[in-house]
Amino acid sequence: MKIAFSTLGCPDWTWDDMLSTAKDLGFDGIELRGIENEIYVPKAKPFNAANLDATIERLKKLNLEIPCITSSCFLFDKENIDTYLNEGKDYIDLAEKLGVKYIRVLGDASPEPSDNIDADFVAENLSTLSKYAEGKNVKILIETNGVFADSDRMLELIRKVNSPNVGVLWDVHHPYRFMGETVKKTYDALKEYIMFVHVKDSKIEDGKIKYKMLGYGDVPVSEALQLLKKNGYQGYVSLEWVKRWYKDLEEPGIVFSHYINYAKSII
Repeated sequence: MKIAFSTLGCPDWTWDDMLSTAKDLGFDGIELRGIENEIYVPKAKPFNAANLDATIERLKKLNLEIPCITSSCFLFDKENIDTYLNEGKDYIDLAEKLGVKYIRVLGDASPEPSDNIDADFVAENLSTLSKYAEGKNVKILIETNGVFADSDRMLELIRKVNSPNVGVLWDVHHPYRFMGETVKKTYDALKEYIMFVHVKDSKIEDGKIKYKMLGYGDVPVSEALQLLKKNGYQGYVSLEWVKRWYKDLEEPGIVFSHYINYAKSII
């Protein structure tokens, strides 16, 4: 099992800051979700045409990798689907150039489930991207997010698309928090398709979700990591610390150090 952090957790850091922290703390990789003020990764400075080769070389020297590029590609949005499909293709193209295995897409907008998601429409667009990715050594991962945090509904979607280029990004938090699933229920349903894992912790306080450092909430992250270890999972577990959206969360330097020690003590 390998350990990464998402750049979602350090929106004020430079790319240099991210690389040096990952190397110093002993991370295996960095999941890309925006760099500084640029959330659209293909437009971020380290990944434009002028800098791409140097970025690849630097990652090799530091023995770090980018395991996943995380997009905002909304496959449910009927009004803007052409824009989002183009975004998905941009991310696939960048992943191919960088040698990245996975990009993330979404079948629902928010962690909280929506009321009006057309699963057939999502499946159609997921299939379109999977066909575009053929021959590029890139897989499209749809996250257990929103209505698709329901593992049975996710399984139905994945089987409907039925593509070797499509898999699941298991966000451990969402099925537990929003669907009341045990981690074993989610894992048992989706284990054949899980290729990347997000972890984060939270508690319900005054009726609202409050994100916490791992071990300070009540999400069974430790149980999930132990389950993955027991079943021989060899992929990445990435901390998705949502500081880009919640500025009052603890600083990434503290959180990333805590995370890697927490994760390594288990795996």
